Amino acid sequence: MTAPKRKPHTMIDRSRLHALMSREEEKFISERPLSAALYTRAQKSLLGGVPMNWMKKWAGKFPVFVAEAHGAHFQDVDGHDYVDLCLGDTGAMTGHSPDAAVAAIARQSKQGITLMLPTEDAAWVGEELARRFGLPYWQFTLTATDANRFAIRIAREITQRPKILVYNYCYHGTVDETYISLHNGIAGSRRGNIGPPVNPAETTRVVEFNDLAALEKELAHNDVACILAEPVLTNVGIVHPEPGYWEKATALARKFGTLLIIDETHTICTGPGGYTRAHGLKPDIFVIGKPIASGVPAATYGCTADVAQKITGRIQLEDCDTSGIGGTLAGNALSLAAIRATLEHVLTPAAFAHMIPLAEKFADGVAKAIAEAALPWHVARLGCRAEYLFHPQPPHNGGEAAAAMDFELERFMHLYALNRGILLTPFHNMALMCPATSAADIDHHTKVFTAAVRELTQ
Repeated sequence: MTAPKRKPHTMIDRSRLHALMSREEEKFISERPLSAALYTRAQKSLLGGVPMNWMKKWAGKFPVFVAEAHGAHFQDVDGHDYVDLCLGDTGAMTGHSPDAAVAAIARQSKQGITLMLPTEDAAWVGEELARRFGLPYWQFTLTATDANRFAIRIAREITQRPKILVYNYCYHGTVDETYISLHNGIAGSRRGNIGPPVNPAETTRVVEFNDLAALEKELAHNDVACILAEPVLTNVGIVHPEPGYWEKATALARKFGTLLIIDETHTICTGPGGYTRAHGLKPDIFVIGKPIASGVPAATYGCTADVAQKITGRIQLEDCDTSGIGGTLAGNALSLAAIRATLEHVLTPAAFAHMIPLAEKFADGVAKAIAEAALPWHVARLGCRAEYLFHPQPPHNGGEAAAAMDFELERFMHLYALNRGILLTPFHNMALMCPATSAADIDHHTKVFTAAVRELTQ
């Protein structure tokens, strides 16, 4: 599929951008000989020279190889220190190796890692999840992708409907049905979708965010088992819902007998109870992964009492291990110990009270630099997450946000920051705060971002 139509950012001289990028690439290579050597070595055993294909997308000629990480910083094998504003694309939102989680992980690793049996931690975590997010019943997985897959299966089983509905340029991990986007108003496989089992248009309806008329039109087919949604789009730049959108969208879901699944894997940055608790959303199923176990693979999904009653009534005991829901490592003792420590001691209300003002500080610094350079860009924020987008106004939906992206400009901004000790996520211009992030870390980013903008526009 073709990329979305994008307007050129005419205020940026492309020849200057290319010259600056070449300079930054030379600087990057010359200062990281050990990372370069490891990347060359890895070409002989790793597909593409990396453990996962998307690691090739980092700005620079090769990925930085990490030696160690603590709190809000990490060090590479060449001895460079970095402020980590990527934080594992939310997976390390707790900061790297927080003390409480490390202690719990070390203790549990000596007492058993995976058993296919519950521990007391499982009961504690279930109770805490219910308290935080407001849904009474919970199950565990290793990734939010699996949690979404299982939630979709439950929705299809309960409703006996074949399709799901997602938003254009949504993000829900590697769930096959969600790799879909609109192309001139027609739903089809999203660009870059590798080996789809079927055309996702066969399984999925897709609409633009904030378009209630489009949502109602698609739900009116009466074949949609569930809406799977982030409450705020995050992986294409931050796109907020319009006031009252979720109240009306939830009413439409109820009207047409469709379940609402809210995926807060990224939007947990809103606060301790996520966007759902902060804004009073009423999902039937709630999904969260990535940061909840301080970096140990873990995720969870919760449901209402009504959903719990309906699905448990449809699963026979003899068949519960072959239902397509589960996994032998899911809910393992180590994951549950890490989740408990994270929820009890790391991602606390006090931590968010520290992180959110730092995201505000980040946004203010970026906005000031953009204004001084008179660039048609803007910065958006959600809780302790902030992003800048190459567009003058906040986008209304995923299509508008995708059209405003500029891959080579993005890579320059990221590499410029990386060469000066700051890591941003490689997929978009996201900065995330953790409990160990400091005001000095944010001041450093503001200084570097301002310098990059000045070099681009002088």
